[in-house]
Amino acid sequence: MTIVGVLNLTPDSFSDGGRFLGSGGALDLGALLRAAEEMVAAGAHVLDVGGESTRPGAGAVSEAEEIARVAPALEALAKRLDVALSVDTRKARVAEAALDAGASWVNDVSGLRHDPALAGVAARRGAGLILGHLRGAPATMQRDVHFGDVVAEVAEELRASAECARTAGVPDERLAADPGIGFGKRLPHNLALLAGVGRLRELVGLPVLVGPSRKSFLGELTGDPPGERDVASHAACAVAIFQGADAVRVHDVPGARRAAAVAWALREAATPAREGRPA
Repeated sequence: MTIVGVLNLTPDSFSDGGRFLGSGGALDLGALLRAAEEMVAAGAHVLDVGGESTRPGAGAVSEAEEIARVAPALEALAKRLDVALSVDTRKARVAEAALDAGASWVNDVSGLRHDPALAGVAARRGAGLILGHLRGAPATMQRDVHFGDVVAEVAEELRASAECARTAGVPDERLAADPGIGFGKRLPHNLALLAGVGRLRELVGLPVLVGPSRKSFLGELTGDPPGERDVASHAACAVAIFQGADAVRVHDVPGARRAAAVAWALREAATPAREGRPA
């Protein structure tokens, strides 16, 4: 079970925009390192660093600006911490710079649809690649959302992303799939994907990472603003893990680790019954 901690270096992310920016918008490296150390001490296995917000309605950031945000942070984290680092980007040039700076994974929420060249970067550099599901772009993804069988359709599109990665030379052992909770989905779609993680995993044939942390569908259910959604996030993570998720991406690592430990134990306890074996 893998816990991925979120470190957003953006001024406009939906729940923590500007957290690591000082006066004038400059990176507060000390605050970033302290938060990262706390995440690792609390049980994070991977730190995912992002320099472009992909919240609904967010506009694009230039490659140069995104690199300027993530590269120095990744270099500092790589020097300070013995932990796997991931860059959250849709762009091949940003991925290349991030890998130069110390990242070993690339988390592409677009599943290679924004910049297919990113697959070649991952293949050439031996990086892991997380393939997210997203129709369209963050600025427009919540318009005209339609699904029939959301689990089957998301799985089919993730399989296409995985085939693109394989064609570029990325082996299956370096691939993972993310159903894109909150990315171009309405409340019923997000709930169906969480409840159907096990089916999705079987259909895609790859490990699955789920990222429900603080997202708006939880606010629809609880009425809580983004900064007060951690308890609901932990519940969503626990359900996803119990249903078959291999990793969760979270803002609050300590609470998520505890929820994950309980969910994993319950999943292990349920496995004999699910497979028809004596308990």
